Formats: sequence, C-alpha cells, structure tokens
Amino acid sequence: MNAPLHLELPPGALDPLRRREESPLIELHDASVRFAEHQALQPLSLRIHPGERVMLIGPNGSGKTTLLRLLHGQLRVTAGERRVQRDAQGREPRQAMLFQRPFLLRLSVWRNLLLALWLAGVPRRERAGRAEQALRRVGLQEHRDRPARVLSGGQQQRLALARAWAVHPQVLFLDEPTASLDPAAKREVEALVLDFAAEGMTVVMSTHNLGQAKRMATRVIYLEDGRLVVDRPVANFFNDPLPQEAALFLKGELPWH
Repeated sequence: MNAPLHLELPPGALDPLRRREESPLIELHDASVRFAEHQALQPLSLRIHPGERVMLIGPNGSGKTTLLRLLHGQLRVTAGERRVQRDAQGREPRQAMLFQRPFLLRLSVWRNLLLALWLAGVPRRERAGRAEQALRRVGLQEHRDRPARVLSGGQQQRLALARAWAVHPQVLFLDEPTASLDPAAKREVEALVLDFAAEGMTVVMSTHNLGQAKRMATRVIYLEDGRLVVDRPVANFFNDPLPQEAALFLKGELPWH
C-alpha cells in the first residue's frame, strides 16, 4: 500500500475533550427502535461530535448495528428524536457506511468507484479525478481494471473505504469492518481509518475486538440488550471501574442469555 500504515494520530490532533465542546453533528434524544414485537434499542440519548472516534462494543444482539443504522439515518426512531447539524443551505453532514462484508457490483474496481460517485451526486467532471485519488489513497491503483469481486477480503474492504473516502464524508460509519480479515489486512484497514480520522473525519464503528477499540477510539460505548450501559472516553472506559455487565464483558465472562 502507498498510504502510511501508522496507528497513531499526528501531533497536534485536537483533544477529544475539546472536540466535545463543539456543536454535535448528530444527536439522539430518548431515541428507541422497535421491530414488531422486538425492542431493538431501549430509549437512549447521545451526541456525536466532530472529529470523534467512537467505538461501539457489546455482545451479539446488543444493538450495535441498529444504533449505527439509526445514527446514519437508515432507520427511523420508533420514539424519541434524531437531530442532525445542518449547514447554511440546510444540508445534513455527508455520511458513508461500511459493512463487515462490503457489497461490490460485478464490475471492475474502477467502475465500482465511478458508480458510487455518480450515486453520491458528484459532478461528472470530478469523478475520474476523485476515483484516481481514492485508489492511490488505499493502494489499489494496480487493481483498477480487475473485477472487484475477485479481490481478497482485505482488498475489498480497502475498495469499500476508497468509495467512502471519495465522496468526502464528514461522518464514516463502520459495522465490524475487520471481523473477517486476517491480521495484516486488519492492520491496513485500521491504519486507513485512523488516517481518515487524522484528516478530520468523524468515525463511529462497531467492533468485538477490544484491542482495536483501545487502539482506535477516543470514546467507547458499551451496549447490552439494546441498552446504552456505558459511554466514556477510552482511557476511562478501560482503566476505571465499570458496571458489572460491562466488566464481565471485558473479562470474557458475560453469561449466555
């Protein structure tokens, strides 16, 4: 890859506590989500501020994916409220979302990028330049003409990151993007996400990897049974006493339900 694979933000990056004084990009107020008879998210309130790297952790079925989709606007609240910061023209923050298994069309790497830019409303005259920059950004230039679906798992996730980066999102949502990757590919994806964050992108990501949360987060949210149990800066989350369910999860001792 051409992009540097460092896992530390550069000196001078804004302190996350200072960032939390800024107006939030997205807010939830007593927001809940229900699917028929299933209460996927209990009422919760939180704010996502510019430049944060928020990691969502918790057992399977805890509500991490539902919360990501709600913050992203893919789901509507059943009760409560979702608010977003709008610019002077009334536009919401630009957003992109990546999943554990990226959806790629039966097209070349290059065509997958161009289509994503078209769907995002990027003017035609800008698409080729942005696509070329995105390929360089993730180190996939030599694969531009290959079918996207024959790439390795790590390369496919890097292509998905390239598609997201090319539309210049202010907020990037990621749902366990490294869960099925080998260690080397995992570190490449982590490094790219941290590089994006260093450029000012806000990141909200779910993970089961506690080491990854420690390495990447400025803030950690622990969910269980659709409830927001803990929401703390990363150092406090991993060093201070936690509620029992979160402490058991960190120890790997959370009982089966």
